[in-house]
Amino acid sequence: MWYPLKFEPILKQVIWGGDKICSYKSLPESCDGIGESWEISQVEGHVSVVSEGALKGRSLSELIALDAAGLLGTGVQARFGNEFPLLVKFIDAKEDLSVQVHPDDKAARRHHGPSAKGKTEMWYVLESEPGAQLVTGFSQDLDLAQYKRRIASDSIEEVLHREQPQPGDAFFIRPGCVHSIGKGLLLAEIQQSSDYTYRLYDYNRVDADGRRRELHTALAAEVLDYHRNTDSRIRYTRAENQAVTLADCPYFTTNLLELNAEGETTPLHRDLRHLGSFVICICIGGSVRLVAGEEQKETVLHRGETVLIPAALADYRLLPQPRATLLETYVG
Repeated sequence: MWYPLKFEPILKQVIWGGDKICSYKSLPESCDGIGESWEISQVEGHVSVVSEGALKGRSLSELIALDAAGLLGTGVQARFGNEFPLLVKFIDAKEDLSVQVHPDDKAARRHHGPSAKGKTEMWYVLESEPGAQLVTGFSQDLDLAQYKRRIASDSIEEVLHREQPQPGDAFFIRPGCVHSIGKGLLLAEIQQSSDYTYRLYDYNRVDADGRRRELHTALAAEVLDYHRNTDSRIRYTRAENQAVTLADCPYFTTNLLELNAEGETTPLHRDLRHLGSFVICICIGGSVRLVAGEEQKETVLHRGETVLIPAALADYRLLPQPRATLLETYVG
């Protein structure tokens, strides 16, 4: 039944969205104002639907109901039940995103109910315009009273740590870390399957109707890490034709695969069956032929495409054509 699964992108129009996602993904439509493409999601109201093959038109939730162990994997199912634990996105920021923070699991359950999940996430920078910046923590130690004073005086920007990222840079954002994606950035985001975001500052912007977006300064105050933080950047050494680990946390492991065929016919073999997890491959450059499972189920991934490899097929081979760069993610 299973084969490598592609899904229809869920395109989200937002106040800060740009026009890069459709061209990056080679989609036929215009993407003006589209800030996010949700590649794989089981978030309520935004559940991914298979785009091709025998299961075309089936939702991710329906697939899990059909064969949770075969899709999710026994290890994932033991931890998360019949829920898909990750959300994968592309993000295009034409304008600065709000300054925000995410809760951890405990805080999410406290505020949003017993099934709520926090949000741990990572970013991989795909494109960066000159001067583009990321906020990845506070530049100095604060306390609750100082935070409240700066919120009241609109001076919170003065104590934010900023990075100037280049393509290929990666960042790990823990719950409680104040952060923001700046204008001029296109990136891939891998995160827990949660949509809880507490905005604490939004540059006093208004929407088309002259209304300011809702802020959540009190909720943010409860979950913020007020310590100085300048270590969200992921440091790694690039290597061709092997997996280079970018992030390894309780919720996901993400590897960078930079593949170069150089005339070789032997593909990169990845056997991850021992994990008891699905695998997600996000093609962020070039194209690659992916052959999975004993039945040699095959698909081709181009830049901007994402594929979900069911756990039952987590023994696969990657043949770049002739070069490809992938983010490979699973629950380990």
